[in-house]
Amino acid sequence: MELTRDTWTTEQIPEFQAYIRTFENKSKKEWCTKILNTQMPVLCATTPVIKSIVGKIAKGNYLQFLDLMIWEYYENTAINGLLISKIKDFDTMKRYLYIYSAKADNWATCDLLTFNVKGKEEEFFNLSREYAKSEKPFVRRIGLYVLFNLLNDEKNTDDIFKIMDGFKKEEHYYVNMMTAWLLCECFIKQRNKTLIYLEHNNLNKFAINKGIQKCRDSRRVTDEDKEYLVRYKIK
Repeated sequence: MELTRDTWTTEQIPEFQAYIRTFENKSKKEWCTKILNTQMPVLCATTPVIKSIVGKIAKGNYLQFLDLMIWEYYENTAINGLLISKIKDFDTMKRYLYIYSAKADNWATCDLLTFNVKGKEEEFFNLSREYAKSEKPFVRRIGLYVLFNLLNDEKNTDDIFKIMDGFKKEEHYYVNMMTAWLLCECFIKQRNKTLIYLEHNNLNKFAINKGIQKCRDSRRVTDEDKEYLVRYKIK
């Protein structure tokens, strides 16, 4: 199928869906669905296949492809997410991301996203704050995931910690796991400020303990720091 197009119309949806179904792996569908923990139908197409499809669509009018709003399979959602990640204009990206995030029902639909935050740091902070208040857990997870892209600049760290503190009463496993992962990345990239934060944080027990465990499992953390961090675990 020709995927690099100047024009996409609804008449091409059946052809596109038939095309992606050719990559279905029936023998692994049950395993893939269990790993993803999704209610979406899963074809179990491989990541290289999905990225190849995205790469070809992105060479053409990919915004028009996104406007087709194809959500039938997990693979459709993954393709849409990877295309949204390519949008450079923040307002346009945000508009599509709202639609996408409302469809997200599993960790992978959050974690496959990428964000180019350079020069748009405040816009992404505002997006994170907004998503953090959502009633939908995977929207909240995306809100936290955005913050990974802001960690390289030390001046952003305090704002990141303020957003994290809003998750003290979080009960959803996949949101708490993202908080823990973020805490680990904060320590790796902004060690000194994170140690100060750990002295007066407002995180829940799961997020702190899991975050510290992730640090202790990481090759990017020294043995001395791994031992030092144990003092912050909550019994």
